[in-house]
Amino acid sequence: MADPTDLQESVFRLLANPATHGGAAVRRIDTHSASVFLAGARAYKVKRAVRFPFLDYSTLGKRKVACVAELEVNRAFAPALYRRVVPITRDPAGGLSIDGSGEPVEWAVEMVRFDENRTLDRLADAQSIDDTLASELAAAVLAMHASMPAVAVEPWLTALEGFLEQNDQAFRQAPALFAAERVDELDRGSRVALARLTPLLRSRGRIGLVRRTHGDLHLGNIVLLENRPVPFDAVEFDPLIAAGDVLYDLAFLLMDLIDRKLDRTANIVLNGYLARAQCEHLDGLAALPFFMSLRAAIRAKVTAARLERAGLTAKQDIAATAQAYFRLSLDLLNAPRPQLIAIGGLSGTGKTAVARALAPRIAPAPGALVLRSDVERKQLLGVAETDRLPADAYRPEVTAEVYRLLAEKAGRVVAAGHSAIIDAVFAKPAERAAIAAIMPDVPFHGLFLVADVNTRIRRVSARQFDASDADAAVALQQESLDLGAMEWTPIDASDSLDRTLTRLRAAIAQGIGGTASGPADPALPVSTRCS
Repeated sequence: MADPTDLQESVFRLLANPATHGGAAVRRIDTHSASVFLAGARAYKVKRAVRFPFLDYSTLGKRKVACVAELEVNRAFAPALYRRVVPITRDPAGGLSIDGSGEPVEWAVEMVRFDENRTLDRLADAQSIDDTLASELAAAVLAMHASMPAVAVEPWLTALEGFLEQNDQAFRQAPALFAAERVDELDRGSRVALARLTPLLRSRGRIGLVRRTHGDLHLGNIVLLENRPVPFDAVEFDPLIAAGDVLYDLAFLLMDLIDRKLDRTANIVLNGYLARAQCEHLDGLAALPFFMSLRAAIRAKVTAARLERAGLTAKQDIAATAQAYFRLSLDLLNAPRPQLIAIGGLSGTGKTAVARALAPRIAPAPGALVLRSDVERKQLLGVAETDRLPADAYRPEVTAEVYRLLAEKAGRVVAAGHSAIIDAVFAKPAERAAIAAIMPDVPFHGLFLVADVNTRIRRVSARQFDASDADAAVALQQESLDLGAMEWTPIDASDSLDRTLTRLRAAIAQGIGGTASGPADPALPVSTRCS
């Protein structure tokens, strides 16, 4: 019987031959589990005849099943890309062809070829993921998750335990790459985290937040089509690997951005996702360090598995990448204590710009969640962020409810072990006192931006497509407000954003404008439902 690997190499030679594609040049891309051949307007993806603890493509039958599953699964994400499953056939004379009349000896997923330079990993390498694209990415992932069916939580929780065991075994089989004491640390910490988080994950499963997801949502599996981010190449070979808490799916993308030092982009994606999602996701932040750590550990394991087939020159780079993912896994698991930061100031002092610039710099990764009163008011009243509200939307009782909701959400975020920044005017001493008292056991910083009225009027007049309804008249009217005794730290915000941010960060580093006590316990959500 012919060696399936040898037969596959014959198939690969066929697909790599320009003559097979009418003379079109061919580009080949190999991963640990597949080989892709790009030629003209088409792409052919063949499952490699490999078997890993997490994947088995060792027989032709299994590879065909995987191809059919890939087509079915990915048409839900990227219907414009996935065309059909096509056989590679052998005629009686032994010749191979694509979709011939002979015996199938291999199967391939036929896809529409896209510009490989438009995948988000390539755009990240080119520093071309701007804030707008990051926001669109968050919206695309949220929409994808909203379309996916819920699945049972208990099988997935059991699978998580299996993932930890597989990781541990793989790392211990490569002592030259992964030091035993660090493997012990990661395994012990991961198991403790999973045990602590299991009640929370069960509760999220009960409200439908454990779903059939993408499963492999890194930057290389997202492409810009017609300038929209489109996920593709979802996991098809194991429904449990493809299942999970939706934040576990998002965690792969966040981890990939953090690994690439794209902290601002990761923070925008997290904020954009949670701003549009159910508020129960705020409790789920307690699991985010574990989720991102597990994603990094799996990436380390899969990367290390490539060493077996790698050439001598590639081995060093592969080993270094696997070790970097392993270190990142430990760093993400050992998340630092959260902080609560309130940024007040009259309209036009630059609160929102400062909050967004500060957020990626506030641990734990990928930075603080920003809660903005202007956005909260629009959500409360059921209008789009940029819709202008009438004057009665700013009645005292409405404003009081906005501040109550901000306090509730900030409390949920910080109780989950994540940092929060609240962006609101905070003109009244009672509003400032209420926010400062949310979580007495968490470091709190109250900072109040100040700028002259002409600067504020100029800034609010220049706004476009913003959630704030404040205009020049509002900015001028606020000059007469009685702010009371200002117990928060005043921050000069009259000049550039960079200088304002520098002053604000210095105040936080010095611990002024707030309190600092013991760490929060993120083991349990604040509650199971949002009010």
